[in-house]
Amino acid sequence: MRLPYFTKQSHSHRSQPIVIIALNYPLPPREIVSLSQSIRVLFAAAESVPFAKVGGMADVVGSLPAALRRLGVDARVILPGYGFIKHYDYGIQHLFTFSFTHRLGTAQVNVYGTEYDGVPTYFVQAYPYFGNDATVYSEWTWDVPRFIFFNQMVMATTWEMRSRLGWFPDAFHVNDWHSGLIPFLMEQNRYLPDWEGVASLLSIHNLAYQGDHAGGFLFEAGIYGRHHPDLMYQDLTDNMMGIAIAYSDILTTVSPRYAVEIQYPHMGYGLEGLVRRRVQDLHGILNGIDVEKLNPATDKHLAAKFSADDFEAARATNKAALQQMLGLPQRPDVPLFGLVSRLVYQKGIDLLIPAIYRIMGEYDVQFVALGTGEPQYEAMMRQLMVDFGWRGARALLRYNDGVAQQIYGGSDVFLMPSHFEPCGMGQMLAMRYGSLPLVRETGGLADTVENYDNGEGDRGTGFVFSWEESDAVYYTMRWAIETFYNRRSAWQRMQRRAMQTDFSWDKSAQQYKDLYQQAIARRRPGWNG
Repeated sequence: MRLPYFTKQSHSHRSQPIVIIALNYPLPPREIVSLSQSIRVLFAAAESVPFAKVGGMADVVGSLPAALRRLGVDARVILPGYGFIKHYDYGIQHLFTFSFTHRLGTAQVNVYGTEYDGVPTYFVQAYPYFGNDATVYSEWTWDVPRFIFFNQMVMATTWEMRSRLGWFPDAFHVNDWHSGLIPFLMEQNRYLPDWEGVASLLSIHNLAYQGDHAGGFLFEAGIYGRHHPDLMYQDLTDNMMGIAIAYSDILTTVSPRYAVEIQYPHMGYGLEGLVRRRVQDLHGILNGIDVEKLNPATDKHLAAKFSADDFEAARATNKAALQQMLGLPQRPDVPLFGLVSRLVYQKGIDLLIPAIYRIMGEYDVQFVALGTGEPQYEAMMRQLMVDFGWRGARALLRYNDGVAQQIYGGSDVFLMPSHFEPCGMGQMLAMRYGSLPLVRETGGLADTVENYDNGEGDRGTGFVFSWEESDAVYYTMRWAIETFYNRRSAWQRMQRRAMQTDFSWDKSAQQYKDLYQQAIARRRPGWNG
């Protein structure tokens, strides 16, 4: 039986022998890799809570597989084995080692594993790509080749798992460009029966990040030319996200609104034409949150726990505790605006800062920001404290989960004036903790926050504006302040409605399960799950 290839050693035609993996054990019997009663899905991603987190992808990969397992899906996760992950803290143990021969030499791949939240999770390390890393991402010139290698390692490790662990996926769930080469590599191995029926689903978390101009790195790694007509016609054969979109069986985005937005130039970032070509396979599924772990009724970080039935007094206590921690006057009558965010352009920080200056110059309000990001925005936050620290402006230029929870549970208004937001988790967490979100009408923010009716609060869970203008942020903040002072009963009705909104993974996980079944059925005609 021919071995699968995930790289090539020369420019030879694919029918010539290619050495890929050193296998020193017999191939497993066919029964081991046959379809079991459960759908077997392997998530491949660059991030996952709690092991490695930069953006929202980590929250999804860290919680969706557990929800799928509750539905009977055998979901598992494979991640790079970053050097900063503390194996002892998570009970991570060495599983096996194998040799992987690629164009630049032979790597010893170490595979580690643990079970977190009931989900089997695997980590792959190979020098020099993964194992000594201090951060998830570094420079483009290093990230592109190392994640290309990660895709190859995932394929090779999965092949090894057939015999080593007696497990083989029915579908891959890949996430953004970092694992987007896997559907192409599978396509190159369809001649093998074991790969012929494996399906693929791509989740687009943020189309702005694409892994583009990767052609030289792909050639160096021994990856065959991508000759998909849609890629060649649009000159996208060297774009990792484009490759993922072209070769995946099913495409998903992390909110329904974002699935529409990326079909147009403003949000498509050059890939809108390719997305429209796949529109029949494109599905927008709203992200969920882990409502068991993220629960104000049990959150240890809060000064007072509460639920939607008894939040008024407890939230006042939490607000006072937050003010005390920030060195602010403990005043229940002053609106407290909160921001927990990466300080980057996407999050609309350039729109927010001028609006905050105007608001703090005119109104008696307090403001706290938590997060890090681009140097110019961090500098703006420092200057805001210099100019309006006396009024009540605080900027904590770091990230801390406990402080974030206190801001969700103690602030009155949560700010998310994003230029674009594929889904967003902050507004959902704020609503669950009773802080009313103030958001721009885009992506997942539009899907999750219902605009206040400017009356008795019969409708609404927050304050929504449309224009990408600082004036829009300013006037919406004024609207929130005036509502806070003059319509307290409407405010509390919105708080209660926001806290009662269901942001669990239950519905979305079922949608993903249905899509896995559809994708597998395409690859295996007659398969009914």
